Amino acid sequence: MKKILAVTACPTGIAHTYMAAEALKKAAEEKNIEIKVETRGAVGVENALTEEDIAEAHAIIIAADTDVDEGRFRGKPVVKASVGEAIKNPGKLLDEALDKKPTSQDYIAEIQKTKAERTAQRTGVYKHLMNGVSYMIPLVAAGGLIIAISFIFGIEAFKEEGTLAAALMDIGGGSAFALMVPVLAGFIAYSIAEKPGLAPGLVGGMLASKIGAGFLGGIIAGFIAGYIAKWLKDAIKLPKNLEGLKPILIIPFLGTLATGLLMIYVVGGPVKAIMDGLTKWLSGLTGANAVILGLILGAMMAFDMGGPVNKAAYTFAVGLLGSEIYGPMAAVMAAGMTPPLGLWLATLLAPKKYTPEEREAGKAAAALGISFITEGAIPFAAADPFRVIPAIMVGSAVTGALSMLFGATLRAPHGGIFVLLIPHAVGNLFMYAVSIIIGTIVTAILVNLLKRPIDVNKV
Repeated sequence: MKKILAVTACPTGIAHTYMAAEALKKAAEEKNIEIKVETRGAVGVENALTEEDIAEAHAIIIAADTDVDEGRFRGKPVVKASVGEAIKNPGKLLDEALDKKPTSQDYIAEIQKTKAERTAQRTGVYKHLMNGVSYMIPLVAAGGLIIAISFIFGIEAFKEEGTLAAALMDIGGGSAFALMVPVLAGFIAYSIAEKPGLAPGLVGGMLASKIGAGFLGGIIAGFIAGYIAKWLKDAIKLPKNLEGLKPILIIPFLGTLATGLLMIYVVGGPVKAIMDGLTKWLSGLTGANAVILGLILGAMMAFDMGGPVNKAAYTFAVGLLGSEIYGPMAAVMAAGMTPPLGLWLATLLAPKKYTPEEREAGKAAAALGISFITEGAIPFAAADPFRVIPAIMVGSAVTGALSMLFGATLRAPHGGIFVLLIPHAVGNLFMYAVSIIIGTIVTAILVNLLKRPIDVNKV
């Protein structure tokens, strides 16, 4: 029996990574194929592939939207796909992997092939951005929650030196948040140019923080550093015995110098002005403007349920946490929870409009919804997109608008209802919960109004 290996990884490492892994395992079981899947999620690498696994494998499937080290698969046929493709068509990927023939063991040929494949993969701006965001999120989560805990001692308690509140603020705000933008920039650059891009990216991000260019400056610094490092890597040709100096000395030195000078003399000032204007506008948002922003962010969260539009809204809100603007984050998380919660409620309110499988899926969607995993709505949307997607977008838009209208704030970028239990993590907690409940009800009512009764003869 041929053995297939797989690696799954999505930007946030919370839902799609594991959904793709399960889909591949299930399809392999149905086809009687031996498979081992390594997941590279937010908690790190699980079920890691060993050298023995790789040696025994017929082919490897890489279902990833972030960078995966492919060097260890040298000499093995590789099938590449997005995690979304693995969730939708796992059987097709397995068939493609089985049809692969052993590749040449010629080292140079393999290196050239790997370089060509990596070059082709690294053209996606979205992929590089999401790679940076995925490394930044743990810092934002840890920093935001530790700051919230410091407020238990009083909103101003951290100002008194030597106290526990001051220590917590130093950990959360002074350290974790301070690393946020450098890490974002560093891992955008790493995604583009691998390790040689890391130092220029980190330094560019640090300069963005110092200048006051915020997360927007960090994103720009990451792309500048990444593409400069990649260009240097491709352009500089050295004798073989000096080649080792490129990634550890020449590229970091030249890349960091160029990125730093560009950030200080060209990019930093204008981006700081933009960020100052954006911060001032968002800080003063009230009434209709706040509602409109909440409507837009909410609708974006439900539009593609974990796709690029959803991630754009999420990245915008996460980035603003570093500028101490917490309203959009509250709107985004609330709006991301209501699609699966609303669908769960819909199956309870009108069970006859859903198949037994959909009613069971509704229970799972409830668990995913309270955990802020919007992807829990995908099975319903895939089965009936023209009715479900508009309904959940309206429900999420209402949720986002209400959250902004009520002035709710959120200091953590994830966690669902579990974050609500942490003191001071959520501002205006009661009305925030009301926003989520109303959005859930609106979603459920709209879905049930649009849904047609099921044909009992087909059940």
